[in-house]
Amino acid sequence: MDPFATRFAHLDMDAFYVEVERRDDPTLVGVPVVVGGLGGRGVVASASYEARRRGVHSAMPISEARRRLPAGRYLAPDMEKYSAASRRLFAILDEFTPFVEPLSIDEAFLDLAGLRLHYASPYDVAVAMRRRIREELALPASVGIAAVKFLAKMASKQAKPDGLMLIEEGTELAFLDRMGVAELWGVGDVTLRTLAGLGIETVGQLREYPAQSLQRHVGNAAAAHLVALAHGEDPRQVDRHRDAKSVSVESTFAADISGADAVERALLALCHRLAGRLRRARAAGRTVNLKVRFGDFTTVTRSVTCQQLVADTAEIWPVASELFAKVDSAGRGIRLLGVGVTGLAVEEATQLMLDGSDRAALAEVKAEVKERFGDDAVLPARLADRSGPDANG
Repeated sequence: MDPFATRFAHLDMDAFYVEVERRDDPTLVGVPVVVGGLGGRGVVASASYEARRRGVHSAMPISEARRRLPAGRYLAPDMEKYSAASRRLFAILDEFTPFVEPLSIDEAFLDLAGLRLHYASPYDVAVAMRRRIREELALPASVGIAAVKFLAKMASKQAKPDGLMLIEEGTELAFLDRMGVAELWGVGDVTLRTLAGLGIETVGQLREYPAQSLQRHVGNAAAAHLVALAHGEDPRQVDRHRDAKSVSVESTFAADISGADAVERALLALCHRLAGRLRRARAAGRTVNLKVRFGDFTTVTRSVTCQQLVADTAEIWPVASELFAKVDSAGRGIRLLGVGVTGLAVEEATQLMLDGSDRAALAEVKAEVKERFGDDAVLPARLADRSGPDANG
């Protein structure tokens, strides 16, 4: 039996933000730690396993986390520090194999088949990777290994925290049979309720359910997807050329904002932040997206595709402002604003944008100044006279 038949690995760092903070502050080790926006409307970005045992989880409002865990250690996120750790992490992974598909700042799929001449098995590769990450980054990582991608991801979840799990060839169905259908890739709340209504709670029950009956309840495409997963089938390969498809920023305000001046300043500040992220990613995009969440949690999104690539504040702000003008916000307080771009061109974006015009030359000079002195070295005049609105974004 070829051990490299189980060639796919899914690596997921454990409570990444928390563990980076613990690495730099040993007093945080062994105690419940929560990283997130610390204002009254902030949300949890990462929670240690000690905090999770008290019912605290990602995306939970900080106010609810404090109610459940009043004695926890609460920290504001340091994205620059986490990004630096992420870059080092992916540099390590790239040394093992060029077939790395990033999923997020701390998560990736890997195809280990090309390492058969260097390691006895994918399991040995994973052991070596986790050792390197621990030695060089002082961070824990969990890895799942399987013959297909979605099973590797399920295995890494089972391996947490700080573990390694291999689903051996031929044992896939036995592994799946004991899993709840909620664990399957793509099964959301609506599908979960539908399956529960059919008496389907485990993957084993799903596999035995008549396919035609399933189609009548969830549709042909969803039924085909679910049946394939229940049989351990996943044709996807590791996409090493996968790039970020969007860059976005958002802010949740300490108190609802309203009024043209406050909203425009907040939106302009977001466009400035977004431009900084695009510059660091050497990217530009064609579609500008706006998200507005009101005080009653109603959320509205708007988007428009531009004729040319946009990346600078002066290019994004007019588009975002026009999108906001199409939102009915009269008399309504705004809890959250978000701006993003999609349809990215990466690395060559700077060259694509430079057309010899004075505007392009100005953008180039501003980028050089920000590169040396930080994003706030060059601010829109409207933001330079006073600080932006209080936000936990």
